[in-house]
Amino acid sequence: MAGIKQKSRARRQRKRVRQHKQSIFLISCTMLLLVIVIAFGAMSLQAKNNAYKEQMNELQAQLEEEMERSEEIDDMQEYVGSQEYIEEVAREKLGLVYPNEIILKPEQ
Repeated sequence: MAGIKQKSRARRQRKRVRQHKQSIFLISCTMLLLVIVIAFGAMSLQAKNNAYKEQMNELQAQLEEEMERSEEIDDMQEYVGSQEYIEEVAREKLGLVYPNEIILKPEQ
């Protein structure tokens, strides 16, 4: 009888070891799958992050260009309101002169 109990105990022991190995294998596969999914997600996020950084740099460059343009417009607006600009336009487009000015025309 003792031999039957030992064989039965040995079979149960082997069955538990086999189940334990299967459980460890399934857990390992699940962990590997999770690592792969996380790695793929991280690569995807890194690619998006790089694209956003590039877009941010482009927008920053556009912003700087527009700021320069805005400064040029402000300077031009100041110049247009100045007496110097008014005189220049009056001379070039309207042909006006000061009363005490003498205009010399080239001979043709």
